[in-house]
Amino acid sequence: MIDKQIASVAEAVADVFDGATIMIGGFGEAGSPIELIHALIDQGASNLTVINNNTGSGEVGLAALIKAKRVTKMICSYPRTANSTVFPELYRSGETELELVPQGTLAERIRAGGSGIPAFYTPTSVGTPLGDGKESRSFQDREYVLEYGLTADFALIKGRVADIHGNVIYNKTARNFSPLMAMAGNVTVVQATKISPLGDIDPETIITPGIFVNRVVEVSEPALESQLVEAGETYP
Repeated sequence: MIDKQIASVAEAVADVFDGATIMIGGFGEAGSPIELIHALIDQGASNLTVINNNTGSGEVGLAALIKAKRVTKMICSYPRTANSTVFPELYRSGETELELVPQGTLAERIRAGGSGIPAFYTPTSVGTPLGDGKESRSFQDREYVLEYGLTADFALIKGRVADIHGNVIYNKTARNFSPLMAMAGNVTVVQATKISPLGDIDPETIITPGIFVNRVVEVSEPALESQLVEAGETYP
């Protein structure tokens, strides 16, 4: 039997290395693994490339990782939202690079990477600056641009319940990018509100099978990004 449970979030991210590419699940705060991100800040890895839908809010979670200047490149769809106060400044100063990707294309690039598909054609971004310089082809009289699959050294995601084999279920829309990222990460780390004994999770409800997960860690009372931002919290 393979027991993938890790004792702490610190241990779960201990081997993240400088220069790593990291996928971080979440759509805004929904599904954002705050505790794993904060443990990564404490761990100290730098020169990171982070793949996420956005760039965080306030000065906690992903935004805190960016503020600590550990992220040299963001690959995302929404680099600036209502509470994105950290990334825009670092981007304008040239300290953090941005690769802007349409949201559907981002999801498909992650799915492709996790499925072993190196590249695909999409009509999204044709005729826009995001399509400039990219290889293109015409299919049935419609133009398409070539996009490459995305993989990562690590994927950090948040589940609702997991078991020790790494089978995961999510809390409604907190599911978002996480199942795709779990497939595309070389090492996938899941923080879950509860680690259940084997057999407690109905196999028909499992979204991410344990074959895609390397580590699970229980965080019984995960922080909510919106509450931290509203309270003016910062990390560290």
